[in-house]
Amino acid sequence: MKHFLNTLYVMTQETYLSKDGECICVHFKEQEKKKIPIHNIGGLVLFGQISCSPFLLGHCAKHGVAVSWLTENGRFLAAMHGPVSGNVLLRREQYRKADDPAFAAALARALTIGKIYNCRTMLRRTARERPDARLDDVCDKFGFCLEQLHKDIPLDVVRGVEGNAASLYFCVFDALITSSDRTFVFKGRSRRPPMDAVNCLLSFLYTLLAHDVRGALEGVGLDPAVGYLHRDRPGRPGLALDVMEEFRPYLADRLACTLINKGQVRAAGFKQQQSGAVLMDEHTRKEVLAAWQTRKQDEIEHPFLKEKMKVGLLWHIQARLLARYIRGELDAYPPFVVR
Repeated sequence: MKHFLNTLYVMTQETYLSKDGECICVHFKEQEKKKIPIHNIGGLVLFGQISCSPFLLGHCAKHGVAVSWLTENGRFLAAMHGPVSGNVLLRREQYRKADDPAFAAALARALTIGKIYNCRTMLRRTARERPDARLDDVCDKFGFCLEQLHKDIPLDVVRGVEGNAASLYFCVFDALITSSDRTFVFKGRSRRPPMDAVNCLLSFLYTLLAHDVRGALEGVGLDPAVGYLHRDRPGRPGLALDVMEEFRPYLADRLACTLINKGQVRAAGFKQQQSGAVLMDEHTRKEVLAAWQTRKQDEIEHPFLKEKMKVGLLWHIQARLLARYIRGELDAYPPFVVR
């Protein structure tokens, strides 16, 4: 079992990171602020103008600590990791299976089933607390989507069902938000750039989730760029996007709603640019990062293994299950589904 390791997020501009023995040393304005043992770190995420010594980057690569560079506002730029771990035969099998239409469709169906089940669970929990006919209607339509996915349908049809389900979900996402602050009115999904505060928060959380899922896939030796549900595109981690679909509703969406509904993020923390894009200020990003790290420490029983574990281990377990499925050790991929 992989030990649960924290991700170190560095947001203070003009911070410099260096290696000191087995520690990551954080410097700001030529003063040493903190030392963190590298064996306690599973990933390093750098926002904006953060510098690293080449010795530290080499040390991170040696210890399997993935480093991701984001813009100051959280848009992904690049990532670095050390030598690819795992068996080369697994990656060769992953590539072969990605070119197999039947296998790709079967895995895409499983991933989409997990996503839709978790979306429906989110809506049903809300409907129990605040009855809404729209939520009941969408849940019924999700049932039809799931019926389609349990049939032997081709990959393009699976992608169509997934797109339709996502559209239905975001049409009623506003029902999950109880804040009376007009800043957090949700009128539909927008990205690149997000055009309102809710979309800004969602996109930021999706970026954090993608980093963690990508690290988990690399940890078992899978290539995060070669996906099944998402089409191949240069620079896009298709497999990471595939696997994170199961976790979006349960982790990112749920946390975004909690932060808004409990007033943990405020309107003043979001600024609209001349282009119309909405960005978070540094204080708000820190609040979100702290909440994300806290959420990863919560415990849950894995629905397939029936073992209790921290939330932050879920994507590592799913990566291992996916590797076993690709190798032919499992008859089907068991998606992560919450009840």
